[in-house]
Amino acid sequence: MKKTTYKDSGVDLEIYAESMARLPQLAAQTFSNRVLRLDGGFAGLFKLNNEQIPYKNPILVSCTDGVGTKLKIACLANRHHTVGIDLVAMSVNDAICCGAEPLFFLDYVAMPQDNPDLLEQIICGIVEGCVQSGCALLGGETAIMSDLYRVGEYDLAGFCVGVAERDNIIDGHSIQSGDVLIGIESAGLHSNGFSLVRKIVFEIAQYGINDIVPGLGQSVADVLLTPTRIYVKCVQKLLATFGANNGIHGIAHITGGGLKENVQRIMPPNKTWQLNPCWEIPPVFSWLQKLGNVDSDEMNRVFNMGIGLVLVVRSDLAETIRKSIEFQTWNIGGVN
Repeated sequence: MKKTTYKDSGVDLEIYAESMARLPQLAAQTFSNRVLRLDGGFAGLFKLNNEQIPYKNPILVSCTDGVGTKLKIACLANRHHTVGIDLVAMSVNDAICCGAEPLFFLDYVAMPQDNPDLLEQIICGIVEGCVQSGCALLGGETAIMSDLYRVGEYDLAGFCVGVAERDNIIDGHSIQSGDVLIGIESAGLHSNGFSLVRKIVFEIAQYGINDIVPGLGQSVADVLLTPTRIYVKCVQKLLATFGANNGIHGIAHITGGGLKENVQRIMPPNKTWQLNPCWEIPPVFSWLQKLGNVDSDEMNRVFNMGIGLVLVVRSDLAETIRKSIEFQTWNIGGVN
């Protein structure tokens, strides 16, 4: 009788070892002197304090997220080097909303079979996201589950841990009447609403992944796989200049639920606010709305509509803050 091996069940340990051997040198690109090397260990080690940032009363901040069905488009296009940026962005952009400094990131990759080249592409994107956000890729997990995922599919999840000085945590308590809402441009769809996107583009309109989008001059793959913008360094610069709860009173990451729901999350119970839709909506949203005959209220509830991050700031500092932001911005409303 033939001996049964792990490989017979879909897990090839030799190929798995090849995949794992490629990862340490990629992750090392994200390391700072706050990472304590523990090669081959069972955990990652990170120094909370350093010479530049001597925290007095540090509070740890954690966020977790995934990329959702945007992964379906990456698989359809056979383009996997950007979804890792999305993965990191979804967590670190949440962490900065309370004024935290993202410290490190861990990923979880689930695949139906070992594929060193595919895994390397995915991790390269995660590394790029960590470099953009200044956090270390401290570890991760690659799970091979042939019974749960079909060949050609995979899933991603991840989380970041950050730190904030307790007195500088931004929780919306300092928001006051007269504050201005500054909207910072998104890079496009980011990583929300892709179940609707896929239905519109591939089922209703029956586009191919390499078809050119009218008016945009890019392929469907180029448009839909544009990675989520990471706002970490922009926000850190603003907080260092204007101060948490001094100039910057609130920060909202615009994801599922759109502007209204995400801005409302940071408003104190006794404050109301109004939105001034003064910005030019990027053409990708107009294309999708027309293509799928989607109601405007539905578009606004599902997508960011061109605003990826909202700052609630002191009115007397609003224009100065806007001028110091490297991305395009608009005064999109105010607090009553």
